[in-house]
Amino acid sequence: MKVLFLCNKSPWPAKEGGPMAMNMFIEGLADAGHEVKVIAVNSFKYQVDPAAIPKSYRDKTAIELQDADLRVKPVRALLNLFSGKSYHVSRFNSEPFRLRLIRVLRETQFDIVQLETLYMTPYIATIREHSTARIILRAHNIEHLIWQRIGAETLNPLRRWYIGLLASRLKKYEEKIVAETDGIVAITPTDAAFFRKFHPVCTSIPFGIDPANYEAGAGETEYPSLFSFGAMNWIPNAEGIRWFLMNVWPDVHRQFPDLKYYLAGREMPGWMLRLNLPNVVVLGEVPDSNRFLASKAVMIVPLFSGSGIRIKIIEGMAAGKTIISTSLGAEGIGYTNRENILIADAPCEFFEMISICVSDKPSWAKIGKQARKLIETEYLPGRLVQNLLAFYQQVAG
Repeated sequence: MKVLFLCNKSPWPAKEGGPMAMNMFIEGLADAGHEVKVIAVNSFKYQVDPAAIPKSYRDKTAIELQDADLRVKPVRALLNLFSGKSYHVSRFNSEPFRLRLIRVLRETQFDIVQLETLYMTPYIATIREHSTARIILRAHNIEHLIWQRIGAETLNPLRRWYIGLLASRLKKYEEKIVAETDGIVAITPTDAAFFRKFHPVCTSIPFGIDPANYEAGAGETEYPSLFSFGAMNWIPNAEGIRWFLMNVWPDVHRQFPDLKYYLAGREMPGWMLRLNLPNVVVLGEVPDSNRFLASKAVMIVPLFSGSGIRIKIIEGMAAGKTIISTSLGAEGIGYTNRENILIADAPCEFFEMISICVSDKPSWAKIGKQARKLIETEYLPGRLVQNLLAFYQQVAG
């Protein structure tokens, strides 16, 4: 089978959730003997030097990167207010990308073109014009829901109104465009239920990970310790950590004055880098994420907005970490509270769960082991790739 992937950012290097989710299927299909091709947007937010991509990866994926300017431009944003169109999506509508896509479609007849995220859907008409391939939308999230939730948490009235407008337009576009595809692969059952309202051919396939790549229980783990880890330029991550530092950390620090909280991840905002709080250690981007995961004890994921599945939670579980997250943060993961994860939605609940982890080492260790077991039984990439191939066959008829 020949599959073309259109990606809103390069799947290599897989340093954050989106690229990791894309790469799971890209390499999984290639390793299963299928011919894959990747065209990815290369922007300032996730800039990749094409020369740095390893030859082995280029040979496997035939990856091409197309530069695109995705920076928010005030004048365009202002004019967009009067257009009725989604500003989020319109930024990805690039003529150079379209011309590159046309060239690739003319060179090769693909069986499937997989659009990675909603932001690649502006190219549906181009694909229809130049190819007979079936078009699959891989929906990493319900995109408008992320912005609805961000807006609900925004205090500034003008900013809340503007985010609400963006979310409304994105919702309208999202509900309309999915019907123009041949099938949808959602990342959670909850997301799939939403998309089935607008397209009957829809399945859910989560993100998978090979736990053999994570050293669960290996090395020196600083116990007790807390940490948060992820792309900090993603608004839900940064806002969740701000909430935790304001509403939870002061009480935790008073109760456990020697306990440290580590913040690691790429693209940290200025306010985070300037933090000067007792026992809060701001590391920024770490050179070896697996080693960092192995070295710390309790992962804190305080998310109150977002959609889809939190890949960092899947990573943490694969590494045998005990994770404390909100109900929304763990959404889409087949967890059992207090067995393989700890769920907390209020400051007092976070305090309680942290207290359990710090004061009861056997319970902390048991939850981490059960988390890894969940990944080993339900989230192996090979099985998920087979599920995707079965969906391709269903769509192809």
